[in-house]
Amino acid sequence: MSTHPNLLSVSNSLLIIVDLQKKLSAAMPEQEAELMTSNVCSLVEAAGLLSIPVLLTEQYPQGLGATDTNITDLLSENTLIFEKTGFSCCAANAFTDTVASTDRKQIILVGQEAHVCVLQTALELLHLGYQVHVVEDAICSRKAEHKFYALQRMQQHGATITNHESILFEWVKDSTHPEFKKISALLH
Repeated sequence: MSTHPNLLSVSNSLLIIVDLQKKLSAAMPEQEAELMTSNVCSLVEAAGLLSIPVLLTEQYPQGLGATDTNITDLLSENTLIFEKTGFSCCAANAFTDTVASTDRKQIILVGQEAHVCVLQTALELLHLGYQVHVVEDAICSRKAEHKFYALQRMQQHGATITNHESILFEWVKDSTHPEFKKISALLH
């Protein structure tokens, strides 16, 4: 059976976590930051169950600290972490080469801030020919309107705006999938 090219496939997906650092999250609206972190954790757990690679970036970790341990505790020890000072993840040393080496074309973007690092990364990855899926309930900005207009802008340039539940169900595709029960248990 042929499937729509915009539906996510386990064999073609790559999850990228953008700057989910505790000090940065503390500047976000509390409920939004908690929801983002919770939904990113669900995606990371599902990615682990389905052997989907995960890449992680940290914006100026000397100043903003390390990634939230709620996330890093769920990652495999071979998850690559890219330190960066540029806002786009593509500015990090070896990032675009690493993305290319996975041979996966569907990029799932989560993290913060929506209107800065997530936006710039999405636009650059689109320009490089990737299919970019931005998870609206797993990204955050300090101001709601910044997130809103960033999502609009990314969509105008070809990004797919989605949510974490859609991704989980696209990855398993069918309730008979061997990991379906574990993955559906990640929904809240």
